[in-house]
Amino acid sequence: MRHDRPPTAAEPDAPAESAARGTGTGTGTGSDAEAAAGARSDGASGAPSAGARPAGPADPPRRSAATRAAILAAARDRFAADGYERATIRAIAREAGIDPSMVMRYYGNKAGLFAAASEIEVHAPDLSHVPREEVGARLVRHFLERWEGDEVLTGMLRVGATNEAGAERMRGVFAEQIRPVLTAVCPVPEEAPKRAALIASQILGMALCRYVLHLPPAVALRHDEVIAWLAPTIQRYLTAEQP
Repeated sequence: MRHDRPPTAAEPDAPAESAARGTGTGTGTGSDAEAAAGARSDGASGAPSAGARPAGPADPPRRSAATRAAILAAARDRFAADGYERATIRAIAREAGIDPSMVMRYYGNKAGLFAAASEIEVHAPDLSHVPREEVGARLVRHFLERWEGDEVLTGMLRVGATNEAGAERMRGVFAEQIRPVLTAVCPVPEEAPKRAALIASQILGMALCRYVLHLPPAVALRHDEVIAWLAPTIQRYLTAEQP
């Protein structure tokens, strides 16, 4: 994480409102407040911010879905690189190539943008219908396919490793989407949270090494090798009566 000198009010790219203020009305000081003012005028008459790609006759308006996708991709990059507090609406808009008022128009404030950028669906499989001896391999295969098919998961792993807001979101996904699936096959239900944490340490650990840190040996592993190494450990965490 960069350690810049503290921003001043004169700096146009000063961080937006803090997380606490961001959950309120969405107003604030500095660059994001200016972006909000532009959004109230619908962004039509304001001049583009520095670095934004100007529109012209040969540049047809982006469709809403494409604009949102560009904003969310830029937001994940900036939240991961700068953390929640230091990431700014202006920096995110500049990276997406649009005017800051468009970010505010779609998401209201930084808190709303972060919530949208951190929306994750892991689509955890229903293990209750999988043969008991195959649940470990099934779970590892599922997450390998999810990590490699959805950049949002990798982006949020990066965010979760660098700031508390991202970590809290990852904990929410763990509690809401993953733990209930594991509880359904755990032989000792009261131990499900502990076992789920052990499983997360294996799956998230591999994801961190393979997709974020890009450790060459981890990246070089084929899918069947990852499954062969991890599945027995995950299987034991899921189904063993005792450690």
